[in-house]
Amino acid sequence: MNAVEYAKPQSIDDAIRCLTNAPVGARVLAGGTDLLVQLRAGVVRPPLIVDLKGIAELRRIESTADGFRIGAAVAGAELSEHAEFSSQWPGITEAFNLIGSTQIQGRATLGGNLCNGSPAADSVPALIAAGVRCIVVGPSGSREMAVEDVVTAPGKTVLTTGEFISQFLIPARAAHSGDAYLRFIPRTEMDIAVASAGVCLTLNAAGVCTAARVSLGAVAPRALLVAACADALIGSTLDDAAMAKLAAAASAACAPINDKRGTIEFRTKVAGVLARRAVTIAAQRARGN
Repeated sequence: MNAVEYAKPQSIDDAIRCLTNAPVGARVLAGGTDLLVQLRAGVVRPPLIVDLKGIAELRRIESTADGFRIGAAVAGAELSEHAEFSSQWPGITEAFNLIGSTQIQGRATLGGNLCNGSPAADSVPALIAAGVRCIVVGPSGSREMAVEDVVTAPGKTVLTTGEFISQFLIPARAAHSGDAYLRFIPRTEMDIAVASAGVCLTLNAAGVCTAARVSLGAVAPRALLVAACADALIGSTLDDAAMAKLAAAASAACAPINDKRGTIEFRTKVAGVLARRAVTIAAQRARGN
């Protein structure tokens, strides 16, 4: 068995240098809840692991005039315990609360959950629905991009050698808006989504939907932002006709696989059901905001 080296840099620049100068196959550890399982199973054997948990800038939750800046190495438990964030974005909080056990949530991070590249990652559809963007840093500097553009295929991202996500930029929640996340799993807890849906929408004083974003997970090679779902909602009062169009658009966007957890037909149907239910919850929250 080849030795695996470990580095725990104390700054973003040090982490970039470690990764840029590392042998091919070096891996970033943000929380480690996926990477350590892969190591134990022999799926990966990186020559170097670069642990981001020692970088203070990546462990902060900052409230700003534009929303929140969340460090990529902030643990899910820390995010859930942040009262201001949880009250503003309950859908994102709920999504992260579904990831594993209490112990896992004490380590798992937004950055790791995204960059692991799983189509069934729980936090990703919620982040996409909320319009979250992220800061990617690397040897060529930094760049900002939408969360939905990071993952390209299962286990694959657009990040290049030496790059990693440093922060997530969560926008300020608009007035009369709400978000929600739902998933279907075979068990009652600590399972992987068979299908999931994240929704964020805004209502005007008359109850008409003026803005919407709908994201689906576990029904395609990566989480999807489905414009047709938003189109079905915007301009409506979320009546039965609009909800039927929403469900149809969600099912039409699916490109799932058959596996032991669910069939193509089942996932396609459930995606539409979850989208409708998530919209109902998000609308209730919007009316309360």
